[in-house]
Amino acid sequence: MTSTQASDVGADVVAQTEMYRRMRLIRQFEDRASRLYRVNRIPGFLHLSIGQEATAVGACWPLDDRDVVTSTHRGHGHCIAKGLDVTGMFAELMGRSTGTCRGRGGSMHIADPRKGIFGANGIVAAGLPIAAGAATAAQLRGRGGVVVAFFGDGAVAQGMFHEAVNLAAVWQLPIVFLCENNHYAEFSAAKDQHRATLADRARGYGIDFAHVDGNDVVAVANTVGDLVRGLRAGAGPVLVEAETYRWHGHYEGDPERYREPAELTEWKTRDPLTVLAARLDPDRVAEIDREVDAVIDAAVEQAQAADEPAPETLHHFVGVPREPVPEPPEPDGEVFRTMDAVREALEHELAADEDVFLAGIDVGAGGNVFGLTRGLAQAYPGRVRDTPISESAIIGAGVGSAMAGLRPVVELMYFDFLGVCLDQLMNQAAKLRFMTGGAVTMPLVVRTQFGAGKSSGSQHSQSLEAMLAHIPGLTVVMPSTPADTYGLLRAAIRDPNPVVFVENRLLYGRKGPRPHPGHLVPLGKAAIRREGTDVTLVSYSKLVHDCAAVAEDLARDGISVEVIDLRTIAPLDTETVLRSLAKTGRLVIAHQAVEPFGVGAELAAVAASRGFWTLDAPVLRVGAAHTPAPYAPSLEREWLPDRERIAAAVRKSVLG
Repeated sequence: MTSTQASDVGADVVAQTEMYRRMRLIRQFEDRASRLYRVNRIPGFLHLSIGQEATAVGACWPLDDRDVVTSTHRGHGHCIAKGLDVTGMFAELMGRSTGTCRGRGGSMHIADPRKGIFGANGIVAAGLPIAAGAATAAQLRGRGGVVVAFFGDGAVAQGMFHEAVNLAAVWQLPIVFLCENNHYAEFSAAKDQHRATLADRARGYGIDFAHVDGNDVVAVANTVGDLVRGLRAGAGPVLVEAETYRWHGHYEGDPERYREPAELTEWKTRDPLTVLAARLDPDRVAEIDREVDAVIDAAVEQAQAADEPAPETLHHFVGVPREPVPEPPEPDGEVFRTMDAVREALEHELAADEDVFLAGIDVGAGGNVFGLTRGLAQAYPGRVRDTPISESAIIGAGVGSAMAGLRPVVELMYFDFLGVCLDQLMNQAAKLRFMTGGAVTMPLVVRTQFGAGKSSGSQHSQSLEAMLAHIPGLTVVMPSTPADTYGLLRAAIRDPNPVVFVENRLLYGRKGPRPHPGHLVPLGKAAIRREGTDVTLVSYSKLVHDCAAVAEDLARDGISVEVIDLRTIAPLDTETVLRSLAKTGRLVIAHQAVEPFGVGAELAAVAASRGFWTLDAPVLRVGAAHTPAPYAPSLEREWLPDRERIAAAVRKSVLG
């Protein structure tokens, strides 16, 4: 979309006429969507922005192709104002294959990142950390791009609002946080939701604030236009409050018992279309109305004629298919440590690709809590960034910058902190490619670490890979050797899909031969660490070494154990496991995660369904006890699987 920015559109009749056309297009789109919903032509949730057209059109008026908007569940107006085609939007709302997102997103998730529209969002405030990521990409590229992040007054109560605005302030990002204050957060009046004003909040974050009449499109365009010019010149983030009002309920079908009809009647006297039309030639206004009606009629007709997505396309767009990577030769270089492998992989990719950047708590000046990134911030200024302690903002910044084409590597300091930022992984990173019908690519790596056995307690010891493996769209990697850590981390950074890379901190000092700098290990491919014929023993991460030691001990008793290192948890390399099972007839799985509902349970199900006729004994699992991780060493030893328990399970499988 070409920029229509002017220094002041108050006297520009041509600009105002175009603004009216855009607002009318939004109004008629929303009105027709409402009617289609009432006759069951739209199957899903529908949240309309009738009455709020001026904020969308005015805020997007100064934007061009460099710029990005993020939206809310009430986002049709923002999409249209940024240039999205209404035919595809109607088709999307109807769940058709020609929809903007090929029928995968619907009203709440409509997006087209190719036009800088990073998406409506069904999670309140979730778009704000993503906007911070898009603004980070704009800042690093230095081409003058800016981001407008729309949110409603209800989003101010969310932690993600605070984290995103604070991160933007700390990093001085080129972003306008634009609150469409329509005075209601779902069914609740704004006055019942907050005690501090947005102006007070802006002062608290140390950023500028502007207030504007959100029903006056010219005022909004002039206000945001001035701010955008400042951002392009290097100014920092700003918080804007545009006061407006939604005419319809929170959703279509909302009985609206929470507001008085007289209130709506009063706000309708300030209809943004009527306000602007009063400044224009009535004949030209009537002509635009007729033109827009014709556009809407044609769009609805085309959308209704389109086919629904074919059932056989269900699995399309969950992820980007990976190019095959051959298994590399065994490394034979000088001995180095796992912690060296992490640093060298990061440094290699930073040097090779200027789109790679690192962000996380203390990864810059502090060099990471384990010293893994020491010196990288000095070597790559601006591309290795410290963040506030804001896990949702960290992961969200990764999501947004990946959508903008960068290759972020963001650090979650402890695996246990997953719960703090799960939305940005589960509902954003994992689903955005699918929900946009393949329009989004998500080359994001989330590095984190875990490791029980040192009395770290219940909130710093958990192995949560099964939780992430259950989420379609995520890749989960857990290496066991220094060489694999290097090769898998490099492969993850180069991958077009979101990858959670889980290191075991108790392996950071483990030594092994250094691979060649070009060493890459294929994602989704297990490794056979030891050949055997009597029983298949599967594990990953640190426990692989215990399994190898058990296999060595049991060999002296005449039990031949084949040890498989999964390396990647999702997608799971079931073929390697099943081939081994076909040879040995027995399967034991060991992992540090609690035993129920874990990776072992999944492999047991695979063995039962696809390897049943090769099984000579029940599948056995060895995992942590089904309790939180204990602190006392005596309890932690009892809780964790160890070599003795693994050996006992293998003996039971073989000997009965």
